[in-house]
Amino acid sequence: MSSQQTLSSSLYTARVGGIDWLAIANRLMHSGGYTAIGILSLLAAWWLGGWLIENNPDTSSFADFAPAPAFSRLVELTLNGAVWTAIVPSLERIGLGLFWAAVLGVPIGVAIGLYASLREVTHVPFQFLRMISPLAWMPIAVLAFATWDGAIIFLITVAAIWPILFSTAQGVRRIDPLWFKVAKNLGADGFQMLRKIILPAIGQDIFAGIRLAVGVAWIVLVPAEYLGVTSGLGYAINDARDTLEYDTLAAMVVVIGVIGFFLDAICVKLIQRFSWHQQG
Repeated sequence: MSSQQTLSSSLYTARVGGIDWLAIANRLMHSGGYTAIGILSLLAAWWLGGWLIENNPDTSSFADFAPAPAFSRLVELTLNGAVWTAIVPSLERIGLGLFWAAVLGVPIGVAIGLYASLREVTHVPFQFLRMISPLAWMPIAVLAFATWDGAIIFLITVAAIWPILFSTAQGVRRIDPLWFKVAKNLGADGFQMLRKIILPAIGQDIFAGIRLAVGVAWIVLVPAEYLGVTSGLGYAINDARDTLEYDTLAAMVVVIGVIGFFLDAICVKLIQRFSWHQQG
């Protein structure tokens, strides 16, 4: 078959009745088809796992962890308000932890990005502290803070500060030195340099660091909320485990995943919004 015949055949299979069905299918897949396939695959794997657990005599007591009982319980918890009672304290703790991580991490990141000597001095201490699990600070947090909430917020801050700090520092180091020379020639002082040059240039890096920090903080939140509090998603999961309510446990896991997904999506939008590369 000649190349011309092959092209004609492919065009014929793609177009029926004057409609390019292949192009329509591609648009549908890119506009949500691939996402739907991913979600359905995840649900299928979850259902299969639940079916295997239910049909195994040694694990049949965990059968409520399957999708059907979990979603049924999730609807019930949403209607009676229990989900919102768990979500609000957790979001408050995450928000405060990320706030303090950004308040501390961004200025320090800017400083070590600008000054090589400071970067050399802090390299070993920061790398050492970064490698310590945030949960390892739990005994110190309990001793240092008067409230359980304060201890949890401290643990989240410890977990979230490093991605923000290092991403900010890396963003500062990527700034073209000519920008600083031009600003100095135009009479810019230190504050103007920070406001007009540095912060606009590293906005994308800051939010990229915050995106990573959200993921780490969201993981730390659940075990941190085992720590003495009687509210939050972590407490709800721990309580459901102790009372053997595996449908509630699975429902709360779904809630954590959904909220984490949307928090990550918000960070992605902020990264795109503050990308001066795209704006240019």
